[in-house]
Amino acid sequence: MSNWRQHVYNKLTVLLELMKQTVKSGPVIQMDETSVQVMSGIKNGKETKAEEKTKLDIHKGWMWLARGGPPGKKAVWYEYHESRAGKHAQEFLEGYSGYLQTDGYEGYDYAVKDRPEIIHVGCFAHSRRKFFEASKASKVSKSAEEGIKHIRKLYDLENKMRGEKLSEEDFLQKRKELAGPMLGQFKSWLLKRADEIQPASLMGTAINYTLKQWGKMTAYLNSCHLTPDNNAAENAIRPFVIGRKNWMIAGSPEGAKGSCAIYSLIETAKQNDYVPAHYLKALFETAPYASSAEDWEKLLPWNIFSN
Repeated sequence: MSNWRQHVYNKLTVLLELMKQTVKSGPVIQMDETSVQVMSGIKNGKETKAEEKTKLDIHKGWMWLARGGPPGKKAVWYEYHESRAGKHAQEFLEGYSGYLQTDGYEGYDYAVKDRPEIIHVGCFAHSRRKFFEASKASKVSKSAEEGIKHIRKLYDLENKMRGEKLSEEDFLQKRKELAGPMLGQFKSWLLKRADEIQPASLMGTAINYTLKQWGKMTAYLNSCHLTPDNNAAENAIRPFVIGRKNWMIAGSPEGAKGSCAIYSLIETAKQNDYVPAHYLKALFETAPYASSAEDWEKLLPWNIFSN
């Protein structure tokens, strides 16, 4: 089955490249990454022949994920690399202009360094998690819960406004008018508590993280295509994280890259509200006859079912 998957990966490189370019063609790219154990080969031990054993050479690699695309054509792109270095995100973003939304990992700061055409946006969900962790400590639970309440107000407003049928211009103006004072109150509270809490404590960590990321986290106000968090990217990478608990190790770097292809196809189908099995069936039945760039374009999820 692994070999079948590799054949699919090798045969669909043109389509996969189209998905990658689709991600980069929209106004927003959301990125995330997670680790994966990869077997890079087999090393023989130094035992005698009678005791000879094989030892697996396993290293920690990284699956990078990017989600983006224009409205109505959302694509998810998985990419395997042997490290978590920010240069991999930098290489992926080559030629891109728009918003990049991520968590607070510094590798993304490196990726957009000296790239004024890319506006880096943060994630309130990560801030909320840190306050939630602090809330478990009984001594600061009430204070941490107050931080969570500030963030909840922003989400309540966002959800309410998303349900209103406003033009993009009216949506942006109203969101800034209503969210601005909420954010001002939240920041004032953060600055006040920062002077009262030990920086190394869980509460101190939550406060300092939020203040450090403040400019990025509030940048979502500038585009109707942005939300307060990076959850859509995390939701797209979650199936890989869950699956990893079962299969645990990729058999080789090429195997990890093959997995990227299948996950990209499945998650892109899901992002466009198609049943992955239906999309894969239609794709595998039609792809052998693709002979031109136009043919491959027709095999993208939003095109294949419209014919």
